[in-house]
Amino acid sequence: MKEQQTESTRQLKVGREIQKDLAELIRSKGMAFFEGAMVSVSGVKVSPDFSLAKVYVSIFPSDKTAKVMDIIAENSKAFRGELGAKIGKQIRITPDLSWFVDDSLDYVEHIEELLKK
Repeated sequence: MKEQQTESTRQLKVGREIQKDLAELIRSKGMAFFEGAMVSVSGVKVSPDFSLAKVYVSIFPSDKTAKVMDIIAENSKAFRGELGAKIGKQIRITPDLSWFVDDSLDYVEHIEELLKK
C-alpha cells in the first residue's frame, strides 16, 4: 500500500503565498467582475515540483458557481500572468493554475439544515 505524501514546508509556504496573492488579485477585480458573486480563495495546494497549483475558491451565492467558474477559466492565463509578476522573485517558475470549487460552505449549510429538522 502506498503512503500518502505530505506537503513539504516549502510547498506549504509557496501555497500560502499564492493564496494570499490570488486573493488580492480577485479582491481587486471586484464583485462586478464576477457578476455580483463574492469569490474567495480558500486554499492552494502546490505540486512537489511547483509546476502546478490547485486553487480552491468559495463562491457566494452558490447558484452563481457555474458562471463564476467560466469567468475564472476565461481569465486563468491573465491571473497566472499577474501572479507571476508578484511572485517572480521568490519562485523560478509560476505554476499552472487549476481551479476547483470549494463547496465546504454548502456542505456546512446542508448539515445545519439537517440538524434543524
